[in-house]
Formats: sequence, C-alpha cells, structure tokens
Amino acid sequence: DGKIYDAYVIYPRNHTSEANFVEHFVYQIMPDILEKKCGYKLCIYGRDIYPGEDAASAIEKRMQKSRRLIILLTHQLINSKEDVYDQHIALYNALIQNDTKVILLEMETIGNYGNLQESLRFIIKQQGTIKWKEEHTVHPQSPNSKFWKQVRYHMPLTRRSS
Repeated sequence: DGKIYDAYVIYPRNHTSEANFVEHFVYQIMPDILEKKCGYKLCIYGRDIYPGEDAASAIEKRMQKSRRLIILLTHQLINSKEDVYDQHIALYNALIQNDTKVILLEMETIGNYGNLQESLRFIIKQQGTIKWKEEHTVHPQSPNSKFWKQVRYHMPLTRRSS
C-alpha cells in the first residue's frame, strides 16, 4: 500500500508536568509495547522527523505514509493554540479524504467533549476513545492489558505475528 508506518502519533509537545508523563508514554511506553512487543512501526515527531526538515511538509508526508493516526487527547492538546498543524492535517486527511483511520487515546479524563473541535467530536461520536486509566501506570509494559488490546484491535494487521 506504499505506507511506511503503521501509525503517526500526535501528542502535545509543551513541557509541563503533565506533558512529562505524556512524553514518557510517547517515547518509551508506546515504542516498547507497539514496536518491540507487537511489531508495529510508529512515526513520532521529535524522533522520526529530523531537525532542519521543513516540519509542516515532513508532518504531512509522514502522515500520508501512515496507516493510522493515533491522537493522545489531553487537556493540553485540546487547549493548545500551538502545535495544532499536525492535528488539523490529520483530521482533514481522516475526515475529508477518508484515507486514514484515527485512534483516540484519552490520556486523562476530558469530561465534557463540548470544547473539542467539531471534527474530534465527530470521531468520538463515531468510534469513542480508548481511555488510559491510572491503574495502567502500574503495569504499562504489558501488551495484554485491556488498554493495549484495544489499541491493537484498531491498528492494522502486522506483517509478522507476535
């Protein structure tokens, strides 16, 4: 299908205390579970998009080469005015061009989805979110936890069985 990545990961990139866990999740936990243990290939901004590249076109190209979009929903991502370019491109590709499935990971209780952008609310209404709960932090490395099983259910089939 010409795709290089199984999923492109969108997450808030500001440095606040809540972002520390999200960054740990994005750079450590997700690659450990989804890449090492399950055989997926993720595209993560800051790891797979290089300094000096034109960020906007690099983001767009990597998304086009990804089978899924994983969006980590946090209050910071929802309320952020920066770093929304990749989110807008992702939602445009998913909804308008209908060529990429979106997986929404609710990293903290969002509560009322009313202040989310309409496209995100539409996706949530269609398919819901996969909720990260505090107890997952006890054994985040188990690919057999309910959370990771739900994520893998929405991911494309891997070429090798794990």
